[in-house]
Amino acid sequence: MTANLLAISPLDGRYAKKIQALQPIFSEFGLIKYRVIVEISWLKHLYHEKIIATATPINFGPLDQLAQDFSLSDAEKVKIIEQSTNHDVKAVEYFLQQFCEAHPDLNTLKSFWHFACTSEDINNLAYALMVKAGISDTLLPLHTKITTLLRQKSHDYAAIAMLARTHGQSATPTSMGKEFAVFLARLETQIQKLKNIKILGKCNGAVGNFNAHLIAYPEIAWDKVVEKFVHSLGLTYNAYVTQIEPHDYLAELFHSISRIDTLLIDLCRDMWTYISLGYFTQKLKANEVGSSTMPHKVNPIDFENAEGNLGVANALFEHMAAKLPISRLQRDLSDSTVLRNIGSGFAYAVIAYEALLTGLNKLELAPITIAADLNQHWEVLAEAVQTVMRRYEVADAYEKLKALTRGQGLDQKAYQAFVKELNIPENAKERLLKLTPDTYTGLAKELAEKA
Repeated sequence: MTANLLAISPLDGRYAKKIQALQPIFSEFGLIKYRVIVEISWLKHLYHEKIIATATPINFGPLDQLAQDFSLSDAEKVKIIEQSTNHDVKAVEYFLQQFCEAHPDLNTLKSFWHFACTSEDINNLAYALMVKAGISDTLLPLHTKITTLLRQKSHDYAAIAMLARTHGQSATPTSMGKEFAVFLARLETQIQKLKNIKILGKCNGAVGNFNAHLIAYPEIAWDKVVEKFVHSLGLTYNAYVTQIEPHDYLAELFHSISRIDTLLIDLCRDMWTYISLGYFTQKLKANEVGSSTMPHKVNPIDFENAEGNLGVANALFEHMAAKLPISRLQRDLSDSTVLRNIGSGFAYAVIAYEALLTGLNKLELAPITIAADLNQHWEVLAEAVQTVMRRYEVADAYEKLKALTRGQGLDQKAYQAFVKELNIPENAKERLLKLTPDTYTGLAKELAEKA
């Protein structure tokens, strides 16, 4: 408890329990673990490609087990080595060499650890694996929970007619379900775009030309060997790089997440507004306090929390997307400290998604309030009437309805009196006389049900 109270970042304090699933991925431990995985995978690849020749077969079982079960104790050993090397990637290499000392056949490969690699060959692949896991294991499952809930509400509320508001003013009726369906469709489109982004990796040396590789083994088609290696990690090979993978895919990825988050900010604000209008109430918790001074209040805190954290996530993602693709000449180190903040962006997004889900699950529809609000605005039928009048070429249709309704209310009696005087066919007049604000919803119900 005391440690949490002293935390500078809310991620390590107030919100620490909410993001525990992210710690094995985005922590310093996670980065070291992925570096170990990449180093071991590269050594094994060199062996299986017969670039490393040995008199007897090598048993990689202990290394495979190390990669699978990499522990905090192992990571601490790496950090101890780093205290003397003052180089985090070299510390991983030395750790692996020391590990192999207890395994004679593996120890024969000592000189091939980190072979022909610059630190960025390891780091870019480690971060790529980190980001890939962060998306598949944390973001996408939460996105699925949100879309599932939005689809359910689209269907449940498909027939709930409500007053729309454009520019904050009463407008043509819609259905509550259809408005949820809009967010669902938008979100699914952006999620698919996120899924389609290729996560790239490189492993072609100090400036991306295989210089060291070729001088040691000029007979090897290193570009093919490395492309196969990167693909074996589940990544897409980037052949044209400097010392670093240029991070363009990270910018694309962060912009994609940011678009999803911006969309969800829009959803949060709409839910907040519907609650303020009384269209939804919220499920109560017995001991929860809405206001320190006003006992009656049930505040929409989950949507407010989600909106705020989505904003922080976007600020981080947008900075990283703007910064990471820029590196002076063949490499500068300004990306290194920025990359270490990827997990913070993911963490704020996860906190926001969980808050949004809590808020959505607490919503309880208030159909009586929605219907009463709609019934007070018969002027929204002005669009219907003037459009029918236009069909039958009634002169100045728009202007006549504007004079009747603009800036003033209209009740059922006045509406029907106006319609009865229209010079249009009786069947059209009858259709307008039967029309009410709650039946003037077009295909809203059908659209919501199909979502």
